[in-house]
Amino acid sequence: MKKNIAIFASGSGTNAENIIRYFQRSEFVRVSLVVSNKPDAYVLERAHRLRIPSYVFLNEDWIAGDKILAVLQAHQIHFVVLAGFLLRVPLLLLNAFPRRIINIHPALLPKFGGKGMYGDRVHRAVVDSGETESGITIHYINERYDEGDVIFQTVCPVLPGDSAEDVAKKVHALEHHYFPKVIEELLECGQD
Repeated sequence: MKKNIAIFASGSGTNAENIIRYFQRSEFVRVSLVVSNKPDAYVLERAHRLRIPSYVFLNEDWIAGDKILAVLQAHQIHFVVLAGFLLRVPLLLLNAFPRRIINIHPALLPKFGGKGMYGDRVHRAVVDSGETESGITIHYINERYDEGDVIFQTVCPVLPGDSAEDVAKKVHALEHHYFPKVIEELLECGQD
């Protein structure tokens, strides 16, 4: 029986599309649902194009989480992947999916994490601080931003003269290469 994944995303959805395409031919994993908190997020167009059902829940729905949980249960979701999702996940969902909700962060946590640290903000902070490397962190989520147990990290160099955009390109390449593989390993090994 296939394990159903839901992807939560707030933006353009390049990671979401990459994950969906990665699992299209999988015998045991299916991306069954895309959920967003923004009705104009481009990830919804990507989901539509790839024939993945999608839902938008407004910010007030994310406080309690009961409507979201009902949709996840209706789609028999087993595992949740945050891919550029910017809201805190409600405690109700954390309790319903213990160690089955993961996130990707575009830096090496614990550095450059926490509320408000996402996207280009992270890459600018990495460059401004003079770091010589950046990378990605895939981690379980908990009730605090970017503080869940780390599952996987990998690095890329930050060279003298690199701009935030240069770092973003390197980090994005790591995200596309590793994120689907780590998801697959977690689900295959039953460490979900």
